[in-house]
Amino acid sequence: MNNVRDVVKVGIADLNVVKPPGTIRTSGLGSCVGVVLYDETARVAGMVHVMLPDSSLAKSNMKNAAKFANTGVPALINELTKIGARPSRLKAKIAGGAQMFQFKSGSDLMKIGPRNVDAVKEQLKAARIPILAEDVGGNSGRTIEFDPSTSILHIRTVNKGEQQL
Repeated sequence: MNNVRDVVKVGIADLNVVKPPGTIRTSGLGSCVGVVLYDETARVAGMVHVMLPDSSLAKSNMKNAAKFANTGVPALINELTKIGARPSRLKAKIAGGAQMFQFKSGSDLMKIGPRNVDAVKEQLKAARIPILAEDVGGNSGRTIEFDPSTSILHIRTVNKGEQQL
């Protein structure tokens, strides 16, 4: 991963945007999904670290938009348009959504990783944003870093090494 440039960090249930020469990174993607949206023409990118599929799961009215797929993806699109992106030019790359624990019940409710991936894909489809690359599922955590100057997503997966999408 590139440590020479400024790295904008995105925490859990957080989002941020970046312009070159900076890159944007999030760590700790287990069942969470890292969604990178970028506009190659405007040379801007953003990332949201989605924890849960749907804000209706929130227990309070004080909702953190970045925490949920159904609010985080639209919030990220909004932030990107503020710095020059055009929604019609946005493209996506996603990673994460692992099944970190095995549950005996087999209940889909406990399969947060796959549910997060499905919810993110639903939001991107609704926004007409194509997913150009993905590294989702499995049972290992990931760290991802996106470089808006190259449109390359660097993925480091626990016990599996690095790859570029």
